[in-house]
Amino acid sequence: MISKQIHIAINFLIALVWLVNGIYCKILNAVPRHRQIVDNILGAEYGEVMTSAIGFSEILMALWILSGFKRPLNAFFQITVIVLMNILEYILTPELLFWGRWNILFAAAFCILIYFNYWMNTKINNYELDT
Repeated sequence: MISKQIHIAINFLIALVWLVNGIYCKILNAVPRHRQIVDNILGAEYGEVMTSAIGFSEILMALWILSGFKRPLNAFFQITVIVLMNILEYILTPELLFWGRWNILFAAAFCILIYFNYWMNTKINNYELDT
């Protein structure tokens, strides 16, 4: 069991991951391989617009996490997006991933953190988080 304070800290950490990926990596294009991945999957003609759209979506995800609105739906959606995105990248662009095909293990670990933070911890500690 973890305390409610640790649960909240993990929640902020998860939101920070989405926020940094959205703003820094995608919108500011500070990590060009993100745009290259989108170019390879969707085509270079859509790369810039779609990378920005993905970045904006990641910012919205961070805000959704911090809002606490519909937490179970949010956690389910995060895990689904991460799994689908990483399967696509694993198959189509493994050479552009930071850890290559091993990247999927880090994505799985992040999904487990999200799962534990939202479902397991809520059940263990009986938090009133389901809004």
